[in-house]
Amino acid sequence: MGFGKWIGGVLGWVTLGPIGALLGFWLGSAVDGMMDRSREYTDNGSAGRRATYSANEQRNSFLVSLLVLSAAVIKADGKTLQSELDYVKDFVRKNFGDAAVPEAMQMLDKLTQQEVNIYSVGPQIARYMNYSQRLQLFHYLVQIAMADGHFDKKEKGVLEAIGATIGLSEADYASVIAMFYKETSSAYTVLEISPSATDDEVRTAYRKMAMKNHPDKVATLGPDVQKAAAEKFRQVQEAYEAIKKERGMN
Repeated sequence: MGFGKWIGGVLGWVTLGPIGALLGFWLGSAVDGMMDRSREYTDNGSAGRRATYSANEQRNSFLVSLLVLSAAVIKADGKTLQSELDYVKDFVRKNFGDAAVPEAMQMLDKLTQQEVNIYSVGPQIARYMNYSQRLQLFHYLVQIAMADGHFDKKEKGVLEAIGATIGLSEADYASVIAMFYKETSSAYTVLEISPSATDDEVRTAYRKMAMKNHPDKVATLGPDVQKAAAEKFRQVQEAYEAIKKERGMN
């Protein structure tokens, strides 16, 4: 794991803002020789041309996006807790190895000392990451908020804003939050339905959510991300079972 990508990312943030951070990271990765140097460009039918990124580039952009938005979540309640920092560190270690940890945490430290404008960062992430990857990214961010065992309302508000700005539907980001921010109707919120839904609507919603949250959707992000996605998939199943038990459904 080289130093170029992290230096590029931090310098990009300082000089060009959030867009510069991601582009700087990719540039640094190219210098380190870790990126697939060939990119296929396709006409997106609108303004200009758009890149198709390799699996390695997608993992890199996922990590930088996580670091930038992690800073916003960590600062939401006005405290920078060690448990939250440890959660991010553990994620980096599992996905990128021990050698990546020092650079990643240095970058996170710099980000937590700045004001992160999620309304500027979010649309950029929405542009460069597919929907399933953004949904998994959001799931990680919610887990950061829960790292200290307490889900603060301020953190919930920031997460809702992040969900909207990275282009998730309100139902989708509310579903992920409900997996951790427990309320009476949480199981229904996880399945993106109301308690007034019929039994058939419950079954249909479960099938839809099971398909949307299947671990195969984020296969390019690596085995550990797939493992986390499997946990999210399990929570969808648990919500369905809870509703079935409550209603006496077969």
